[in-house]
Amino acid sequence: MNEPIPADPSVGATEISRRGVRDPRWPEAVDIFDTTLRDGSQFEGIALTADDKLKIARLLDDLGVHFIEGGWPGANPRDDEFFRRAAEGELKLGPSTLVAFGSTRRPKGKVDADQTLANLLAARTDVVCIVAKSWDYHVTQALRTTLDEGVAMIGDSVRYLIDQGRRVFVDFEHFFDGYKRNPEFTLRAVEAAAVAGAEALVLCDTNGGSLPHEVESATAAIVSAFGDLTIGMHTQNDTGCAVANAVAGVRAGATHVQGTINGYGERTGNCDLTTFIPNMTLKMGIATVPEDRLVRLSSISHHVAELVNLPPMPQQPYVGQSAFAHKAGLHTSAIARRPDAYEHVDPAEVGNGTRFLVSDLSGRSTLELKAQDMGLDVDGGQLGAILDELKKLEHAGYHFEAADASLELLMRRATGWRNDFFELESFRVMVEHRPGLPMAAEQNPLGHYDGVETEATIKIRIGDERVVATGEGNGPVNALDAAFRLAVARVDAPDFAALDRVRLTDYKVRIIDSSEGTGAITRVLIDATDGERHWSTLGVSENIIEASWQALADSMIYALLG
Repeated sequence: MNEPIPADPSVGATEISRRGVRDPRWPEAVDIFDTTLRDGSQFEGIALTADDKLKIARLLDDLGVHFIEGGWPGANPRDDEFFRRAAEGELKLGPSTLVAFGSTRRPKGKVDADQTLANLLAARTDVVCIVAKSWDYHVTQALRTTLDEGVAMIGDSVRYLIDQGRRVFVDFEHFFDGYKRNPEFTLRAVEAAAVAGAEALVLCDTNGGSLPHEVESATAAIVSAFGDLTIGMHTQNDTGCAVANAVAGVRAGATHVQGTINGYGERTGNCDLTTFIPNMTLKMGIATVPEDRLVRLSSISHHVAELVNLPPMPQQPYVGQSAFAHKAGLHTSAIARRPDAYEHVDPAEVGNGTRFLVSDLSGRSTLELKAQDMGLDVDGGQLGAILDELKKLEHAGYHFEAADASLELLMRRATGWRNDFFELESFRVMVEHRPGLPMAAEQNPLGHYDGVETEATIKIRIGDERVVATGEGNGPVNALDAAFRLAVARVDAPDFAALDRVRLTDYKVRIIDSSEGTGAITRVLIDATDGERHWSTLGVSENIIEASWQALADSMIYALLG
């Protein structure tokens, strides 16, 4: 239930509240259970080491999630190493509690002889979460046992783990599919865990095929029957409804939600906690992570993306680079006066910020706002000149909304600033391909030899000094970067020490006019970071190496500006 928007336009002098108000029928708080290290690691393209998992766990603790599911002990050496190192003191958590994941005992097995349960206990976590079958189809077809045995497996496992001193959560796999097809058995399964002493009953949309109205109805039934226990949600995103389904579950009374940072997870992913958490706190007035830590959400989202080696998603709600980016001139001129006019929440609350994109659609107001953000003093005549130049360059293939650093350099030049760090005299790049190189002893599966060496020689002037350096790399851009760094290292100039922290994080090539084939104009975009800032630069040329140098040079100049 959100505060009503005043209908009287005369209220324009006062900013409209962008905070939601909690409906008294909703819970006051929801526990956040993060499963990035377990379910999230099943996302295609993610392969975490034990070191990676320890780093991510510390980030999750910084965010203040209530529970961190570390993995499945016994499933692989990596998870065993993670739990061993955590137990030995390498992972010191503050507000978060580490959880080990496993399953119930095997059909017709004994709990005290079950290896999975033994591995859970060996992980030495205070809380364990076990997955249990709650769809009769899976009990009879996947486990190949009776429904009575399926129920007994749940109760026996929960009791045993509690007797061993553990707090027990139960994930009811395929709960919503089972509840739709045979609610009597599904309720028996949930009841078995509840009677045995489980602390949290987690309803899982394992196939991700449920919709919010189905989730809300089924969850309400469980809350009604087992409301004295914690009812949880675990939703997958196969219908694009993982976050919406989790919200529906909370509306029905759930007070525990499982998800992952950035929505990583099996197939299409899990409930994205970077969306769910602010939806709860900012939209519904429901407490999640400590409110003073909500501001860390964007940086943690991006840091986790870096650790799993996947690019951040620019259009991701709340935390994406484009989440509060404005391009249309009408929007930017309005938002300059009233931020609440085009932004549903204050981006600062989640650690993000407003961005004004500059393109050939931009107006003077957009450029003026960009100049203010950059701390540049630009007069009206300079703004007009920048806008004219911008439109010419975008027509030629430049795309400044994706390269803020190159845009800043363009605007600085319009004010009379000039790069006096270095001046390029020339560069030369040589790529040698021959089968005789050691790496090319055999052909690759496509029948090609891989023997390639790349060398770049660069001549630059730094002050009155002319420097020549040659670098090698695994491609033209890498070789140019190496040659440039060698050149500046030979000069006694303290400013260049800043480049030691700079590394390129991404390199993209776009063909502007494909009708020209291999002679087409090429646009190169380079992303870089110094560990604190992230920026993007671009270059455009018919020659891909020249375009790459333009982007690389701008990146180094921007880094030197500090």
